Amino acid sequence: MDKGKFATAINCMDGRVQIPVIKYLKETYRVDYIDMITQPGPNKILAEGKAQNSLELIKKCVEISVLHHGSELIVVCGHYDCAGNPADKNEQTKQTKLAIEKIKSWNFKVKVIGLWINKNWKAGKAV
Repeated sequence: MDKGKFATAINCMDGRVQIPVIKYLKETYRVDYIDMITQPGPNKILAEGKAQNSLELIKKCVEISVLHHGSELIVVCGHYDCAGNPADKNEQTKQTKLAIEKIKSWNFKVKVIGLWINKNWKAGKAV
């Protein structure tokens, strides 16, 4: 039985960004399902590497998505007006680049990209 095509989104918990990320990934990457891993300001968490419990949880969730659902794409998200990461777009873009490198160091052998969700709640590729 075909399980469909999965992607993995490491996204903010902010409810305003869930639908834009899902819509972007479905339209741009033609995936059927998005495994959503949420934390407040996940790009900052991954970039700084200080919150060990959060990092371990994110990694475990990514592992499940990649190994059990066959996800071939991991997306790290940042967004406008983030309470968990109030940095501006430029700073969040830098954090997202560092977050991508952190995820790549986990050696899941899948594509990793960054998304930015703007003030109009539209998602687009950041890095």
